[in-house]
Amino acid sequence: MEDEETTAVLRTVGRQIKMWREAAGLRQAELGAAIGYGEEMVSSVERGRRVPKPDFLDKADEVLGAGGKLATMKEDVEKARYPKKVRDLAKLEDEAVELGAYAGHHIHGLLQTPEYARALYVMRRPAFTEEEVDRYVSARMARKVVFERVPHAQLTFVQEEVTLRRPLGGRMVLRQQLEHLLEVGRLRHVEIQVMPTDREDHAGMAGSLQLLKLRGGKAFGHSEAQLHNRVITDPHEVQTLDLRYGIIRAQALTPRESLAFIEKVMGEET
Repeated sequence: MEDEETTAVLRTVGRQIKMWREAAGLRQAELGAAIGYGEEMVSSVERGRRVPKPDFLDKADEVLGAGGKLATMKEDVEKARYPKKVRDLAKLEDEAVELGAYAGHHIHGLLQTPEYARALYVMRRPAFTEEEVDRYVSARMARKVVFERVPHAQLTFVQEEVTLRRPLGGRMVLRQQLEHLLEVGRLRHVEIQVMPTDREDHAGMAGSLQLLKLRGGKAFGHSEAQLHNRVITDPHEVQTLDLRYGIIRAQALTPRESLAFIEKVMGEET
């Protein structure tokens, strides 16, 4: 497990399942057969080694006659599935009144479709297991609630032109991703800009970045590199990122021009 919070949640859930199973007089293999999972899966869940899916908890609750006590743990378990670094970032995004991000290698996580996100995680090296891929994709999609909450946060994104053309996951996945960008970019509280490849001056050469401004004036940065993913709290570093992002936005196409550019790229793909 990546952190103590996740470990504690999974162990608590596992103990509850074991208690209800033993009270029902069932062995692990019998419970597994009744809910459509193998004995090893039941054993791993009870020991807090595996994260039970919502379906697992729903069926176990019904078979064991738990009266909803196991099923209600789905929300806590779902959060525990996400890596700690994702939970920490999602918490800041949920509190942000302004969020800005520049992405240079791929479509920014908050703008990704599930298919595009899966393609990114599948191509990671060393390779993730299928369960890890599912976990990371679910965590990334859960962060997208930032678009829906009210009052809306002001969300701005700058995408490097190459991210609109690189067919990660295949041409169909890319086309669906571009369609999604157009849909999101038309929301009143969202602005998507494109940084053309032919720009001779570019303030984003140091890499991708994200800025989060919270109520009360607090501001944070976030950066990802090959093996590092960190939240930036130092005011001077955040100020530097804020300066760079402002220049990046000024150098990019306007939001209106950018949507037209994305439509143009889509036309070239057909």
